[in-house]
Amino acid sequence: MEKVWAGIDAGKEVHWAHVLDASGTELLSRRVENDEGDFSKLIDEILALAEQVVWAVDQPGGSAALLLALLWERDQKVVYLPGLAVDRARDAYPGESKTDARDAHVIADQARMRPNLGGLAPSEGDLAELQLLLARRRDLVADRTRSINRLRDTLLSLFPALERALDFNNRGALTLVARYQTPATIRRVGHKRLGAYLRKRGVKGADALAGKALAAAKAQSVTLPAQGVAARIVAELAGEVLTLKESIGALDGELGRRFFARPEARILSSLPGMGPVLGAEFLVSVGDLFCAFESADRLAAYAGLVPAAHDSGKRSGNDRRMLRKGNKVLKRVFYQSAFASLRSSPESRAFYDRKRAEGKRHIQALIALARRRVNVLWAMLRDGTTFETRSAA
Repeated sequence: MEKVWAGIDAGKEVHWAHVLDASGTELLSRRVENDEGDFSKLIDEILALAEQVVWAVDQPGGSAALLLALLWERDQKVVYLPGLAVDRARDAYPGESKTDARDAHVIADQARMRPNLGGLAPSEGDLAELQLLLARRRDLVADRTRSINRLRDTLLSLFPALERALDFNNRGALTLVARYQTPATIRRVGHKRLGAYLRKRGVKGADALAGKALAAAKAQSVTLPAQGVAARIVAELAGEVLTLKESIGALDGELGRRFFARPEARILSSLPGMGPVLGAEFLVSVGDLFCAFESADRLAAYAGLVPAAHDSGKRSGNDRRMLRKGNKVLKRVFYQSAFASLRSSPESRAFYDRKRAEGKRHIQALIALARRRVNVLWAMLRDGTTFETRSAA
């Protein structure tokens, strides 16, 4: 045959391959192990069917990384159909259950009918790398939060006044309790030596922090039970959090370098509140934006930022609530970037203030701003313009 389309539904241990000809007739449908030898056999088998094969996958990396590397090694054309597009198209195909075979058929058929699908090249591994780095960052942030919570709980049983006085999201507070944990120790060290210790380790506002710690120490004269064990645990946890903060900082630097190497970074980073981490989360979540979404409204619906009617009995269309479903990561990207933009963008602040004047609560006004920013970002990416350029225009 002259041309066939091979859809691959990628899984952790096994993939499913489905091949169609130009008329949509099935030529092959089978599972394949996530193994180089099995992939090579599949590629040879499919290449023997036609002069040209268009390969379509639903992942730009991850569990599909090995298959993609083998296809690129043979100079094969690979297109990308995001998982969201597969989910939306699935309802138009026979069958009720979600199966690997059915999804592979959907991928192959969509690739056959949609010649405008974005192609994947070896450089598109950047998205897969961003995805891995972001997943690692989420793990580290979760570990940091858990360690801080454990530190606070332990310090409450040892030195409640100090737990109330310090912000343990701050490196200075962690540096202090990594060395000094008990009221008696802090009183004995004194303000001058404590401030010098913190300054030597690069803590900003060292004297003020030392003053807070000394005031807390003077407010507690009693020694609580198990002080020695609790102090040791506090020191260990503070050290863990400091190490995690360093790891997150190094990871943020790498994410920033990889993000700004992407062609979309110039536009995304120009939107107030959209930094490298949130911009990378956006890229990984949407994939090929204009392939997966027909409009800004569809993107907002996918992110769960549109109100839905909640009708019941005689009530119709009056009670409108925000959708609870949607991509949680994408919703967080728009929500957090909208919140951050309130300080840096007069346009965002004016929109937020107008919604508050209309009687909306803080969260409602912020979600309305996030929804508005979906339209703005969509237009910017569509036109290839930055936020500053559009504002100037």
